[in-house]
Amino acid sequence: MTDDKNKKENKELVKSDSKTVTKVRSDIKEPGMYHVVFVNDDFTPMDFVIKLLIEIFYHDNDTAEELTKLIHDKGKGVVGTYSYEIAEQKSIESTSMARAAGHPLQVTIEKE
Repeated sequence: MTDDKNKKENKELVKSDSKTVTKVRSDIKEPGMYHVVFVNDDFTPMDFVIKLLIEIFYHDNDTAEELTKLIHDKGKGVVGTYSYEIAEQKSIESTSMARAAGHPLQVTIEKE
């Protein structure tokens, strides 16, 4: 008799109409952007900085030369603006290449 009762309860559960209301929050913010900044020093050659700007940041030769002169004159300069993860990766790549070549180039990340 319990089997008949269970079957009847299951049928009632299947037959019952229930509505579920779900609220969706749509306040998703876009990720912030970050500047990759090269800091001038008296030891890293300008040609090496130009090489980094072309190879890692994909600047053309003229833009790379202008940025290098700006960094030299102002003491530091923004070489690219990216999402945090990409800015961090490019910063690490630049620092690694500089250290491998024996240069003390400092690279920082700043929130836009």
